[in-house]
Amino acid sequence: MHKDSNKATFIFSSVMVVIVAVLLSIAAISLGPYQQRNVRIEKMENILSSVSIQTNPKEAEKIFAQYITEQIVLNKSGEAVTGGTPAFDIDLKKELDKAKTGDADKELFPLFICHKDKQAFYIIPVRGKGLWGPIWGYIALQGDMNTVYGVSFGHKSETPGLGAEIETEAFQKQFIGKKIFDEGGKFVSVKAVKGGAPDDNTHGVDAVSGATITSDGVSEMVKRTLSNYVPYFKKVKSS
Repeated sequence: MHKDSNKATFIFSSVMVVIVAVLLSIAAISLGPYQQRNVRIEKMENILSSVSIQTNPKEAEKIFAQYITEQIVLNKSGEAVTGGTPAFDIDLKKELDKAKTGDADKELFPLFICHKDKQAFYIIPVRGKGLWGPIWGYIALQGDMNTVYGVSFGHKSETPGLGAEIETEAFQKQFIGKKIFDEGGKFVSVKAVKGGAPDDNTHGVDAVSGATITSDGVSEMVKRTLSNYVPYFKKVKSS
């Protein structure tokens, strides 16, 4: 067969496509465990960050095990569920999406309890939608299950200098000391206020200037996700 013929070119191209596909598949399979471990380590770092514990990839697992003393899976009624998927492995997005298919009563929510400086902190994962894509994070509450101790937010594709500011320390530190329940015990969450929240507003933070949609997304994310933990908080407080 002549090497310059169309048939030869087609066969050569086909062989190369197969070889490349096989090599990519082998690479993906071999690197899979490393990628999964990196995702787990990053998740541990983000959880710890919400309670102001900084670490690095090498020490993350050790420090996580040291401070995160309990991991609980809760149902919609605020009851602990055992025997299923561990709290750390629950995909919050999939759980929240169950409401779209009429399975809201089957939602499960992970809760991480941290002990630090002889105090207990309750760490709750949150997830929502910004202007251009998903936003997520963790909120740590003090032992009263009302006062915010710290937060850690992330995003996929928000605009630098605008929506992406939710990932900065300046925005996140505003949440410290805010309350998710009012004086009467009603759940009200914490809201990003356009134009700025008054100093005496214990439920408001300053929204990101020029990023109204992302700021509203943070408010919606925090309120909607935290509301699922209210039954648990009330059960614990009453007992």
